[in-house]
Amino acid sequence: MPPLSDALHEAPGSLGTVRNAVLLLQLLAEGPAYQQLTDLADRSGLSLPTVHRLLRSLVLAELVEQDPRSSRYGLGPELTRLSHRYLARLPVLSALSPYLGQVRDAVGASVRVDLLVRGSVVTIDRVDGSGVGVGLYRDPHGTRPALTTAAGRLLAARADDERWKLVLADADDDTRSLADRERDTWASAPWLCGDGPFPGAPVEVAVPVVSAAGMPLAALVADLPAGASMAATESAVVHLTRAVGAAVRTLGHG
Repeated sequence: MPPLSDALHEAPGSLGTVRNAVLLLQLLAEGPAYQQLTDLADRSGLSLPTVHRLLRSLVLAELVEQDPRSSRYGLGPELTRLSHRYLARLPVLSALSPYLGQVRDAVGASVRVDLLVRGSVVTIDRVDGSGVGVGLYRDPHGTRPALTTAAGRLLAARADDERWKLVLADADDDTRSLADRERDTWASAPWLCGDGPFPGAPVEVAVPVVSAAGMPLAALVADLPAGASMAATESAVVHLTRAVGAAVRTLGHG
């Protein structure tokens, strides 16, 4: 990640301080669970005193925690409380939640709600199907690069150009090339199907949730067994689309 400008790095009390704190949180999220002060300074391009000062403030706010044994830093528990408060107030999640169990029962597979956050897709709700997406494969709070998922491709392709550039920045060269060729197709697709993140993982079938104004809000995804038939895929699309339609109507009346 390129360093911010020197003016923003060393401007206490300014927007630069906030941006630098966010940069450190992002680096803590991307690396090992606990990281050294010097490594964070090197990766951020910030001076060691600046990183130390910001981390001390973030520790006091419980956004970051420091391991007393190693003195390394990791993300703090306050982030969990804030994320739950955010999700509790997210209209699209409230609109979709009543239908997750119904879709799961209809398709016989795990169903989840995925959200595009910066360059990643984050699962924000999930109900597990019997024998699918459980045990070894269960990932209830998964985060993956957007363009490696069916949901992420649907949502990123419908986003504005600035968000699209952000998503591309997190992709490897082959994925970026594919995305540039397929963006228009993904942006108009009513659903997409994609392989899971590893061999034998469930197959993703995703339907986008788009507001009346054309804004991509989330995706409703079913995790079908590897090798699922076309008939099973088409049936899942029908049930996912029906649930999305009901949720969009709820949002329209909200």
